Amino acid sequence: MIVFAFYLFSICVITGGLFTVVSRNPVHSVLWLILSFLSSAGLFVLLGAEFVAMLLIIVYVGAVAVLFLFVVMMLDVDFAELKAEMAKYLPLALLIGMIILMQFVMAFGAWESNAAAEGLRTQVTDVDVQNTAALGLILYDEYFLIFQLAGLILLVAMIGAIVLTLRHRVDVKRQDVVAQMMRDPAKTMELKDVKPGQGL
Repeated sequence: MIVFAFYLFSICVITGGLFTVVSRNPVHSVLWLILSFLSSAGLFVLLGAEFVAMLLIIVYVGAVAVLFLFVVMMLDVDFAELKAEMAKYLPLALLIGMIILMQFVMAFGAWESNAAAEGLRTQVTDVDVQNTAALGLILYDEYFLIFQLAGLILLVAMIGAIVLTLRHRVDVKRQDVVAQMMRDPAKTMELKDVKPGQGL
């Protein structure tokens, strides 16, 4: 059953990746991409990495792929013009694809399986500790400082992106929360006594 599931997920990953590239409809491409993500998560489950599989589903399928889907569906993009521009770079893309394919052939041709690899994988974590707990112990115990520094770098990058893209425009009316809270109702509202049959 495990071998059958492996080949099923592998075929789904390859098929989803292929149809993601060759589909004419961008919405269909995103759906094929979601299929390849889900199949990759299934392969991670077969490897015993359930936490990585759930991260792949939650982050990539639940956020990134759905964001792509909504952006593609909501934006009015002229895909015929984009495809016409892409046709110019097709020979270069085929050349790069052939080079990458040759590298894959060379890498898998020299691939040799080590007999001690299975034993080394079982020695990484204790049998009694689950995958998620072992990953948490490694991140928050052995590599705690590096993990916190990585989070700090991401925070600085986020602040830098906000500062670089924030532009103060004069023609945009912005909300002043303090002025709204401190306003005097007696000065901002005026009662008018409207007589019957008369206008203001």
